[in-house]
Amino acid sequence: MKLSKIKTIARLATILSLTSLSALAQTPNELFEALLDDHWQANLQRNPEFATNLGVRDFDGQLSDPSLAVYESAVSQASEFLDRAKGLNVDLLSEANRLNHALFVHELSNEIEAGKHGGKYMIMTNRGGPHLTLTNLVGRLPFFTLADYQSYVERLDAMPDYLSKATARLQAGLDAGWVQPCAPMQGFEKSIDTHVVSRAKDSVFYQPFTRTNNSVSEKQLASLAKKAQSLISEKVVPAFEAFSNFYKANYAPACREKVGTDSMPGGADYYEHRVKLFTTTDLSADDVHMIGLKEVARIRSEMAVVIEEADFQGSFDEWLIYLRDTPEFYPKTAEERMQVAATISKKMDGELPKLFGKLPRMPYGLKEIPADIAEKTTTAYYQRPAGDGSRAGFYFVNTSKLETRPLYQLEALSLHEAVPGHHLQLALAQELELPNFRKYGGITVFVEGWALYSERLGLEVGFYQTPYTNFGRLSYEMWRACRLVVDTGLHSKGWSRQQAIDFMAVNSGLSMNNIVSEVDRYITWPGQALAYKMGELKIRELRQRAEETLGEKFDVRTFHDKVLENGALPLSILETVVGDWIKAQAK
Repeated sequence: MKLSKIKTIARLATILSLTSLSALAQTPNELFEALLDDHWQANLQRNPEFATNLGVRDFDGQLSDPSLAVYESAVSQASEFLDRAKGLNVDLLSEANRLNHALFVHELSNEIEAGKHGGKYMIMTNRGGPHLTLTNLVGRLPFFTLADYQSYVERLDAMPDYLSKATARLQAGLDAGWVQPCAPMQGFEKSIDTHVVSRAKDSVFYQPFTRTNNSVSEKQLASLAKKAQSLISEKVVPAFEAFSNFYKANYAPACREKVGTDSMPGGADYYEHRVKLFTTTDLSADDVHMIGLKEVARIRSEMAVVIEEADFQGSFDEWLIYLRDTPEFYPKTAEERMQVAATISKKMDGELPKLFGKLPRMPYGLKEIPADIAEKTTTAYYQRPAGDGSRAGFYFVNTSKLETRPLYQLEALSLHEAVPGHHLQLALAQELELPNFRKYGGITVFVEGWALYSERLGLEVGFYQTPYTNFGRLSYEMWRACRLVVDTGLHSKGWSRQQAIDFMAVNSGLSMNNIVSEVDRYITWPGQALAYKMGELKIRELRQRAEETLGEKFDVRTFHDKVLENGALPLSILETVVGDWIKAQAK
């Protein structure tokens, strides 16, 4: 036998031996964890900006690809990951990995199902779009090192291609009959045109170069700033102008008069998918609608008690008019509104040890919502911390149209968005020993259900001391109960936009500006609004079960730690986790 042939056979034998040893070394847990890692790496590659926020710098300088082709490729890849996951013997996994496996399958299944519907075209709502994804980068990316600025300049260079691909995807939606309704999108062009500036230095994209940075030399920063100015003037602003022209000439004129998703091809099936996605239940839109009506009636009776405590002489409608029209209930300046929000948040910081045994290390701050989107967006929102610890969490407060934003609602709002609501839950989740897809992901019904539940916790630690602030709390709870009725009404019962506005106006204590803004949000972002009340109801149900079963053994701090210790969960899995804990505590 020739020496070369002998060497070849020996080499093959070695490879086969190593492969065999590798396969033997791969336990079911190791195979599953390798699958999770493959999935996570694919996720980071598709979302380079997110990777940068996590401290993974392999994709710096790149932007995600918003094209329909890449979206469909991701759905196809999700199917492959799902096949691999289902090929594992779950019984051989550790207890922790059995839960990870169930959540992984849940996430992939939702992603695959979403790809079957026309929602894949709807990358723009009345409060967000591809252009705003780009402008938000300025506040989300790190700017500490020379490499940070260099990669940012590369991303500026990539922005025209990003907007071009997003435009093509929106056009594909127009061709398929999927477009946002007319009324909610009125004035939306302002969010684009704001960034069509004549001087590069006036652009939001130039802001990183106006900050002091002692880690980068003045000469290096000046050189990059000059390049950024050129890119902003010659590429970014013209790309925004082209996107604005597409929106005004093509997208906006094609808008639909009917507001429900069921007015688009396949829209009824799409909405049923969204109901299941955002409630993590098998409830129908009709079921959710009825739950909402019952909650509206219950909260309305509690509101009547509070109005009586305020010694108000008049009807419920007159009470709402009184609250909406009395100037003393409203801030005079943006600074006043921000100061009140800061005071409330700091007060709750000091009460947290009464409610929790474990708290996150990451702090949070307050910021005003940017002016380019403030008038079209909600009254506040939260931005989670950067995964690499380079940026705190932030509670964003809307300071536009102050005459529509009463101070008596700020306690409930702050507890929802900051602590013990979004910041506490999301920052804590990022510090848990969990797979990355759970640590940085989120199941809306849990995340928003927890935040709504958190508003109520203020009753236990000294908030809502006046009938007005307590009514503010109830008006926010009513707001979320109305969502169950209104969202399902709009998208499955043929409700008009005005019907939804009227229902909210009659039942909630929200200002008309907030009501219109919220209804437009539900129209352009179907199903998401269902998560809040459905999640909160389940958490309250589990707490009541724990209190009744455990009696004097019940410890609210331990209960809250148990609810939060796994990050966000679908409601059925949360019920199992807490139910097992109740049984163990009872013993």
